[in-house]
Amino acid sequence: MMHRTRIKICGLTRLEDVQDAVAAGADALGFVFYPASPRALTPEAAAELMATLPPFVQTVGLFVNATPEQVAATVAIAPLSLLQFHGDETPAECALAAESANRPFLRAFRVRPDTTANDLLEYEHVMRSASRKFSALLLDTFVDSFGGSGKVFDWSLIPEKLAPRVVLSGGLSVQNATDAVRRVRPWAVDVSSGVELAKGIKDQAKLRSFVQAVQLADQQIAP
Repeated sequence: MMHRTRIKICGLTRLEDVQDAVAAGADALGFVFYPASPRALTPEAAAELMATLPPFVQTVGLFVNATPEQVAATVAIAPLSLLQFHGDETPAECALAAESANRPFLRAFRVRPDTTANDLLEYEHVMRSASRKFSALLLDTFVDSFGGSGKVFDWSLIPEKLAPRVVLSGGLSVQNATDAVRRVRPWAVDVSSGVELAKGIKDQAKLRSFVQAVQLADQQIAP
């Protein structure tokens, strides 16, 4: 049976982009609640976009150093399926925020050049021990700022036994998506700037091509 790599499109800000992402075949849509981001939305604006979604499309909220109260207040307005913590939150702080909102969560790990495979395995163990609501690590490239990096890291750092559980992010695009999935074989991929015309403005053709590139990789690695 062929594994299907799940696809998350992040940083959505417009209704037409939400509709295009769903039509292209996205499994999850990401909405940014980090005020410093050019893709940031208010909970009210995100809720309006989410109201248009069909069943079985997950909604993911990206937070950076938000308090548990802020996360819970956002979820009360915008019906998020999953939380994504992308700041300096400790495992305990992630657990508390997830409990406050009563949602599962992804934890972003920003991979440095000196990160080791053991670092990733140890951090996943710490996160799983901290909360039953922990879902998976989202692996992104380390940069000084928060949020998505738009840059690729060394995929060979990801241990083979961890790869099937992670969300791969960081600099993915139409050009490298097939190679990324074929080499890493992650559970899911996450893209934002790689399918944009401008920050927060998605490109319909790139959305379709990105999904097709991921599907091509799945076909190539099918048993």
